[in-house]
Amino acid sequence: MRSNSRAIVCLALWLFSSFGLALAQENNEPPEGFAALFNGRDFDDWTGGATRDPREIEALPPAERESHDARMQRQLQRHWRVEDGVLVSDGHEPYLATTQQFGNFELWVDWLIGPGGDSGIYLRGVPQVQIWDPTNEASRRHGADKGSGGLWNNQQHERFPEELADRPIGEWNRMFIRMVGPYVSVRLNGKPVVENVVMENYYDRSIPVFMRGPIYLQTHGAETRFRNVFVRQIPYEEAVRALAEIRGDEGFEPLFNGEDLSGWTGAVNDFEVQDGTLRSKAGHAGNLVTKDEFDNFIVRLEFKLPPGGNNGLVIRAPSDKGDLAYQAMELQILDDSAERYADLHDYQYHGSLYGLAAATRGYLRPVGEWNYQEVVVDGDRVEVHLNGFKILDANLADARQNPLDGKEHPGAARTSGHIGFAGHNEPVEFRNIRVKRLSQD
Repeated sequence: MRSNSRAIVCLALWLFSSFGLALAQENNEPPEGFAALFNGRDFDDWTGGATRDPREIEALPPAERESHDARMQRQLQRHWRVEDGVLVSDGHEPYLATTQQFGNFELWVDWLIGPGGDSGIYLRGVPQVQIWDPTNEASRRHGADKGSGGLWNNQQHERFPEELADRPIGEWNRMFIRMVGPYVSVRLNGKPVVENVVMENYYDRSIPVFMRGPIYLQTHGAETRFRNVFVRQIPYEEAVRALAEIRGDEGFEPLFNGEDLSGWTGAVNDFEVQDGTLRSKAGHAGNLVTKDEFDNFIVRLEFKLPPGGNNGLVIRAPSDKGDLAYQAMELQILDDSAERYADLHDYQYHGSLYGLAAATRGYLRPVGEWNYQEVVVDGDRVEVHLNGFKILDANLADARQNPLDGKEHPGAARTSGHIGFAGHNEPVEFRNIRVKRLSQD
């Protein structure tokens, strides 16, 4: 979905705020709310990096990992230096990588390249926000003339900036980057050049970009300079607001009033309301569903899992009775990290359409923290977006023909029904449950 006008206003306010800070702050001293990634003196909190899937590095045996890290540090010292408060690369690997990992964040960085320069910023270890010389004829065929700031490695989503905003070669450029979930916005020298574009996972395009990872300052064959490298980590609540605005926040109505179970029916004694949250009671396993029925819709909610938490979001249920994973459809709400669930089938983990389609794992926040989820049910299409990342995109027509569990799923043929929760004896919490009806067209 494209951003609506409210999202554009939100982004404009972010850009204006960042511009005001940029005018006031220099010399590697971070503005209020930001932290300096570079202290202006040395490489504390940095290591070497390369274009390599972070999962491969994390999977190295301890001895190999130690050797890898030591080699990166040696090469960093060989190819990078600090000169008058500026990070200078001779253009050879390794790149400069933070030792810290980041999820949702804003990044401020100043950079300078020479003629033919080619560089970039890796986000969560993934390439990249492009930096290059737009006058370089040799790179024109790759799109250099369009300017810096684009997500150059994208294939399905936009990869080039909206306009050329680079300053003349040899002058400093100032770049702001905001990353929320998979969505990236870039402002270069005061101009918005990328607005809420999904960044693709260069290492594995079948899954979203990683939830967390380091920031890299890339160099590619020519001397490159960086200074004023600042970061602000975006809190969860702010990220949720941004994601709702990016995806379009109009037309939603509450399903849960935060006070009682008005509008709900079924196992009302198996759920309780406390401090604005709806919670399934420990040791209770009933189905709670809306009184209203829905055909095509988007539902948004937040949930919090206890250790080993297990529940389900029920869609198109005929009633609150029976096994709604089959009589209706159930989207798993599950603590994937629990040891007792280590041997489940893929279609049983969080976000999966139970028995029918498996979701991508790795995008849940830690147990005990809130998660934000959006579910789109439109005809035979079911999507799940967890904390901004699309983890499921299922076609019900295909799933009905080839259910992963080999069982009959009559509920997958239903075109309307109730929305609800399937309690599984664990005290899973929900809040801010909202729905938007979609046209049958």
